Formats: sequence, C-alpha cells, structure tokens
Amino acid sequence: MSRGRGRLPSMGLQRSYDVEGALSVIREEEDDDDHGHDLWPLSEIDTKKSKFPCCLVWTPLPVVSWLAPFIGHIGICREDGVILDFAVSNFVNVDAFMFGPPARYLQLDRIKCCFPPHLAGHTCKYGYQHTEFGTSLTWDDSLSMSVRSCEHKTYNIFTCNCHSFVADCLNRLCYDGSMEWNMVNVAILFMRKGKWVNASSVFRSFLPAISVTTLGVLLVGWPFLIGLFSFSFLLYAWYIIVTYCFKDILC
Repeated sequence: MSRGRGRLPSMGLQRSYDVEGALSVIREEEDDDDHGHDLWPLSEIDTKKSKFPCCLVWTPLPVVSWLAPFIGHIGICREDGVILDFAVSNFVNVDAFMFGPPARYLQLDRIKCCFPPHLAGHTCKYGYQHTEFGTSLTWDDSLSMSVRSCEHKTYNIFTCNCHSFVADCLNRLCYDGSMEWNMVNVAILFMRKGKWVNASSVFRSFLPAISVTTLGVLLVGWPFLIGLFSFSFLLYAWYIIVTYCFKDILC
C-alpha cells in the first residue's frame, strides 16, 4: 500500500495531457482569428468599372504630367474597390477619381498590415506608437480614419497632396511593417511595382509629354529640352528635400 501513495493513475495523466493539448489548440485558433478574422476574400479587379480592391491607383495630371510625366495623381482603394483620393482642401473624393480613370495600379497585400485587436496584439515593431497614431481592425477602418484626418487639412500640391494622404493611410495600416511612409517612398513604391491598366493607359500618360517635348524642340530648339529637364529635376528635388529635411511644413 505504501508504494502506491503519491502516484497518479495513468488514466488521470492521460486526461490532463489531453486537456492541455486541447487548450493549446484553442489558443492557436484564437491567435489565428486575431490576426486574420477580417481578411475575407476580395473581389476581382474590374478596370472597366474602376474597381481596384486594396490597391493604389495613379493617373496623369493635366499640365504637370506633360512636363514631368512620372508625377501624377494617386489614390487608395477600399476593400470593395472604391477609390479615395485627396485633391481639394478638407475633402476626400469617394468613387470619383479627380483626374480621370486610373492608368496604373498596385494591389497591396493585407497580410503585410498590422490590425491589432489590443495593445499586446501588434504584429509590427511600433506597438504603442502605432496605437497612439491610430490603429483599427480592418483595412477600411484605417482608411476612414485617414479620411477624417484630411477633412481638417488644406490641400497644397507641394506639401500636402494626394501622396501625403496615401502615406497617412499606409502608416495607419503599418503596411510592410513600417510607419515611415511619405510622399517620396510612396511614389518610389508605385513606380517600381505599379502595373499599367492597359496599352491605352500608357499612350494616354506619355503622349502629351512627348508632344510637348517635340513641339518645344522644334520651335525653341535644344534650350527648351534643357529647361524641361531642369524643371523636372527641381520638382523631384523639392519633394525629396522637403520630405526629409523640412518635415515640419508637411501636413
């Protein structure tokens, strides 16, 4: 009898192991739900109806893109494909892209976003900083927060523009684990990975610039080309310098 004291029955041990195993499975399922419960399937991109779920979209600007063809107007889309873009003060356009249909698009991966259910649920490295700036549980909620923020901002093509709005959205999403999005790296991301909607979009984007350049060289000569390149260089330089050296004047 003394040998049996203090020993648990083998069946009791097996039951305890089963309970612990079941609890661990439940915890894993809860963790999976916390990180992916809102990531329902997106509808297909519909270029004819200008529906681009979870995409960045771009279109050329009148006059500005004729002189600097890689500068244009950019917007970001909700999960249902509706385009949001900031083009006038205190207002964000909804499903009415300001300067015509998108010519290029880039679909973003929601898996790369941080949707923390609570302060300890961040998948990004920023934690409290992300919470203080503004977090949400879904893609659309993050965009809605940026829309409300832009309702109190004055539009300025040089310091507070459509790229600033998109950067604000990406920072709230903490896209790709970063809260350092700005006008410049948003433009670089799009230029590197953006796709053309169709062949006519390429034509529509570059024909005015080619026409202006050709006409200017024929009428004025090579000085026009030098002036055009100087204008483009100064414009690009302005955005780089103001973004990284004079952040206080940005919106």
